[in-house]
Amino acid sequence: MGLFNRYVSYLKNNPKGYWFRRKVWGWGWVPATWQGWAAIAVFCLALLFIVLPFSRNSQPIHADVWAFLGKVLLAVIVLLFVTYSTGEPPKWQWGFPEEE
Repeated sequence: MGLFNRYVSYLKNNPKGYWFRRKVWGWGWVPATWQGWAAIAVFCLALLFIVLPFSRNSQPIHADVWAFLGKVLLAVIVLLFVTYSTGEPPKWQWGFPEEE
C-alpha cells in the first residue's frame, strides 16, 4: 500500500469521530472530518477579516499593531481550544501507530 493510501486510511479509521486526528509525524493535529475542515476554514476566514482592515492602513499606528496581534492571538487560541477539545489526545508520534 502506498504512503498516501495508508495516510488516508489512517485518517478514515476514526471510530471515536474525532474532528482532528493526531499527526503521523510530530506533534499536533490534522483535520479528519468535514467538521475539522470547517473549523480550519472558519479560522482562515477570521484571519482574512483580521488582516483586511489592517492592510488598508498604509501607516499603522502602534495601537493598530497591538490590536492586530491581539486578534490573531485570540483566533489561534480559539483554534487550539477547538482542536484540543474535538481531537485525539496529543502526543509525539513518529510514523503510523502499530494498532492499525
